[in-house]
This record gives sequence, C-alpha cells and structure tokens, in this order.
Amino acid sequence: MATSTSHVPETAAERDARALHTGHRPVDAGEIAIGVIIGRTSEFFDFFVYAIASVLVFPSVIFSFADPLTGTLLSFAVFALAFVARPIGTVIFSAVDRNYGRGVKLTIALMLLGISTVAIAFLPSYDQVGWLAVAILIIFRMGQGLALAGAWDGLASLLALNAPQEKRGWYAMVPQLGAPIGLIVASALFAYLSSSLSAEDFLAWGWRYPFFVAFAINVVALFARLRIVVTPEYTTLFEGGELIPTTIRETVGNDWRNIVIGAFAPLASFALFHMVTVFPLSYVFLFTREPPVNFLVIEVGSAFVGLFAVVLSGYLADRFGRRWLLGVSAAAIGVYSISAPLLLDAGPTGEILYMVSGFALLGLSFGQSSGVVASNFTRLYRYTGSALTSDLAWLFGAGFAPFVALALSSSFGLISSGAYLLSGAICTLVALYMNRHLARTN
Repeated sequence: MATSTSHVPETAAERDARALHTGHRPVDAGEIAIGVIIGRTSEFFDFFVYAIASVLVFPSVIFSFADPLTGTLLSFAVFALAFVARPIGTVIFSAVDRNYGRGVKLTIALMLLGISTVAIAFLPSYDQVGWLAVAILIIFRMGQGLALAGAWDGLASLLALNAPQEKRGWYAMVPQLGAPIGLIVASALFAYLSSSLSAEDFLAWGWRYPFFVAFAINVVALFARLRIVVTPEYTTLFEGGELIPTTIRETVGNDWRNIVIGAFAPLASFALFHMVTVFPLSYVFLFTREPPVNFLVIEVGSAFVGLFAVVLSGYLADRFGRRWLLGVSAAAIGVYSISAPLLLDAGPTGEILYMVSGFALLGLSFGQSSGVVASNFTRLYRYTGSALTSDLAWLFGAGFAPFVALALSSSFGLISSGAYLLSGAICTLVALYMNRHLARTN
C-alpha cells in the first residue's frame, strides 16, 4: 500500500522549489527531461572529474610510493570503491526516503556528493601526510558512492511514465545524455588546465579546480531536480504507488528475478563505458609518449559522437524495439572487443578509430540501458528495484573495468583487455534471451 508523504518534513530548498509551482500550469515531459539531463550531467561530471584525476593525478600525488603502473592500479582500486558503496547507499537512503521524504533524501545525498567531491580538492599528498592521504581519499570516494545511490530520484521513471507510448525509447535515452555531456565538460576542463600549466603547477594545485566546479554544478542540479520532485504530478505518482520506495528485503523478495536480469542486461554497455573513457586514457598515459592533453581532445570529439549516438538510439528503439537494439549492440560490442583494443597502440590514428567507433557503439547501447532496467519491474517495486538494479549493473559491469583492463593489458597485451568487455557482451545477450517480459513489451 502506498504511503502518504504529507507527514514528512521538508527542507528549505524543497519549500522554495514547491513555491515555484504555485498557480502555474502542470509540468510536462519536456520540463522533466531538462531536470533529468541537468541532474545526470552533474553526476557524470563528478564521475569523470574523479576518473581523469585517477589517471593523471592520484598515482603521482597519493600513490607516489609506487611505480606509475602500480600507482595507477591502486588508484583504480580506490576508484572501484564507489561502486561497491552504491548498493549500501541504496539501503541507507531508501530508509531515509521512506521516513523523511524524497526531498530530504535528495538534499542530503547531493550535499554529501558535493562535500565528498570538493573535499578531494583539499587532499594532501602522500609526501605530506603519508598513508593518511590514502585513507582520506578512500573515505571521500566511498562518500561519493553512497551519495550517488541516494541521488536516485525516480525522475527517469517519471519521464518514462509521462512519455507517449510510441516514444518510450526516445524518452528512455534522455537521462543518458548526461554521460557524454559530463565527459565533454570534464575532459575539456582538464585538457585546458594541463595545457596551460606546467606539470609541476598542475600536480601541485591546477588539478584541484575541477573539483570546485563539480561542487558548484551540484548546487545547481539540486534545485533543478527539487523543482521536479515537488511537482503535483510527481507527488501524485509517488502517493499512488508509482514511485513509492519499498524496503530492500521486500523488493528483493518479490522481484529478485527482475533484479538479476536487469543487472546483467546492460552489462555490455556499462563495461564498454569505462573501456572507452577511463582505461584508454590510462594506457596512453602510461605506455605511449603522447601528451595526455592530446588524448583528452580526442576524447572530447569522440564524446560528441557518443552524444549523437545516444539520440539515435531513441529513434532506433522506437522503430525496432529496445530488445532488438540492445541485442544488436551487444553483439557489435563483442566483435569490437576482439580486435579494437589493438588500435590504442597504433598511434593517433588508431586511437581516434578506437575512440570514435567505441563511442558510437556506447551511445547506441548505453542510450537504452535505463529503459531496459525500468521496464522490468512491477509498479510497486519499480522505484527501489530500478535503483538497486542500476547499482548492481554498474558494480559488475563497470566498477572494476579500468583495473582489470589495465592489469590484463600490462601483463598479457592489449588484446587481453577485450576479454572483460567480451564477457559483458555475452552476459547481456544471455540476459536479453531470458528476459521474456521485455520481449513481450517491445
């Protein structure tokens, strides 16, 4: 049974956001889409700022006691901790959501995300405080993971529920636009700083500025998302059971099959996500003589290709079905994983081919990954089930991808790094085959 939210307290920010809707027309799907894009862009900008720093900064500043390769692997190990923390965050913030309301939960989560991110900007080096620097980085990285779980607001589900039946694929891709946009801004910012500053100045203080920018963007995103979650439309769906938070035990007990299938269905795109964003930057930085700023520029250009491919995925999904698009994309990712990694060692031209083709595939598959997760669940468990499924998919598909790919390629050659990606493609194909409900609804 759905519970009313009228008894839960409101934050000052939530009250201000609610006042904006007094006497105004109902919010439409376009406005929800804007709120979703702003929120996801903020999250992915934080994500990519940390990811780029994991390659260019932390091995030298935090793990300076190790050689560059080992330092980067240690940096990637800490990077993965946020994905380990996300399911824990879902348990914690699900309880906050049920007891204090979505506005309180979202405010706490985004403030925790902002504080954890901006705190990294003040991080001391290993040479200054020793292992305490590593411990501090671990704490704030875990804080980011917990906060990202709490930032789940159900807006993607709300957007899908408000979308016309014939445009479900189109609206399902909207939340995914935040990933390429966040990468473009983060990569461009790091490229500018690394090209404008000496290596000494960049490692001493220049790398810290993107983390300050991330905090400012989080504040903007908080108000943009609160503006939607306090709307009468959202409240009606929430109180009617469409977006009600349920306990993890109840959700898993009643919908565990959908959680398992939903976690593995987007695995190919989530694995590819890091194989074309974080891992190639680390390989080029460690094993080639190319300046990192050059590859960051390639990454920015390739992300624009990915942005276009995400938009295209919406059209293709509505024309041919999400299951068809995800299956074809997974098969193409499997083919890509067999030989494409070798392009990273083929000079600038090879890097461009690797990145452009990879982002094209990523956009087509990742563009519908949120749609496949949301469509699996019954009405009552959609909100919490989608959040938990997303956490598990990111954990299994992406969390350890940079570490595994770099470890394999450094020991057995670049071709071996494709094995992780190939396994993700196989898991996606198997999950899609098993997901008969998805097949019936497309």
